Amino acid sequence: MMDQALDFGQIIVADLILSGDNALIIGMAAAGLSPELRKKAIFYGMVIAALLRIIFAVVATKLLAIPGILFFGSLLLFWVCFRLYQEIRQEVDLHAEEALAAAGDPDQGYTGQPRRTLFSALVSITIADVSMSLDNVLAVAAIADGDTQMLVFGLGLAIVLMAFAATMIMHLLGRYPWISWLGLIILVYVASDMMFRGFFDISYGIGPMLGLVEGMELGKGH
Repeated sequence: MMDQALDFGQIIVADLILSGDNALIIGMAAAGLSPELRKKAIFYGMVIAALLRIIFAVVATKLLAIPGILFFGSLLLFWVCFRLYQEIRQEVDLHAEEALAAAGDPDQGYTGQPRRTLFSALVSITIADVSMSLDNVLAVAAIADGDTQMLVFGLGLAIVLMAFAATMIMHLLGRYPWISWLGLIILVYVASDMMFRGFFDISYGIGPMLGLVEGMELGKGH
């Protein structure tokens, strides 16, 4: 029970700290709309971002169950950690907060007659989000470790948080960078554990598959 609660907490933290780039894209796209369309763009943009993560994460969870994939997934997750480190250094969350605030202020951003539709803005947001989803998807799928129910429930809560409290979350992360650093530490731990199991696990590790090691029954995950 305690392990499940810990994994659930890790999923929520990972989902929140990796949402800064999406919030930035959504805020910038919404700021280019006329004021009456901005709130809808922000709301639907956040929902689309969260739903895409659920769909991709469920698929990724199944893929990580394929023997040998876990090790290569850990390499990608270390790359995610490096990208998150760069985002923290570049204060992406702070810029995202500013973009969302500008989009929510009718006196900022574009204030003329509508020059693009809500649909076209959401298409742009969705395309950008698909290209950026690997980070979040890989992280939460690795933490969920095959538990689809926990994965969907955790990301479902993230939908509510991102759809209704995106500006507050970005403000929190921008004001207290240590939260992002804590999240980075969690992801590095997850990636390290993933790499260890991906190499040594007797059933799914690349080491036993290639005859490099005898392998161990690690008793976790798939």
